[in-house]
Amino acid sequence: MRPVYRLEGERIILREYRKEDYAHMREWVNDYEITQYLSNIFLYPHSEIATESFLNNMIEGRAKGFVIAHKSNGEYIGQVDLIDIDWPNRVGTIGIVIGSKDNLSKGYGTEAINLLQYFAFNKLNLNKLELEVRAHNERAISCYKKCGFQIEGRIRENFYDKGKYTDTLTMGILKREWQKV
Repeated sequence: MRPVYRLEGERIILREYRKEDYAHMREWVNDYEITQYLSNIFLYPHSEIATESFLNNMIEGRAKGFVIAHKSNGEYIGQVDLIDIDWPNRVGTIGIVIGSKDNLSKGYGTEAINLLQYFAFNKLNLNKLELEVRAHNERAISCYKKCGFQIEGRIRENFYDKGKYTDTLTMGILKREWQKV
């Protein structure tokens, strides 16, 4: 059995994925209010098998990431994942989701990203973290800016939703910038 690695914040922990997270994940994977800002893989309904397959990949270590959980009881809030790591260039791409509307706008995302930044920069020795965000996702952009991310670029009108096109922003933070935050 591999050792369990956890990152502790004030109110949350970043912990390993567990089989019991499945029920929490199923609650949000087909909820438009949660998935509307996520990648195009959420355009179509997610089957139980697809959710189980994703969870098994995380548990078995074929993908990298953490569950965001309440520090008091370890219960699932969401997840923050290193979607991709470009090892030669030391750049990681992150993705985050808070899986319940009740947990939005409570600072859990900010705390989770801060913990992930510590892990990425101090444990993995990455030089940069980057992400993409829909330009109309003001809540997420505010969170990322609080965590020191800067807007690096704009991909114009590449996302279609509710009858209109919107831009996607690329944001990033360098290790040396994070050390000053």
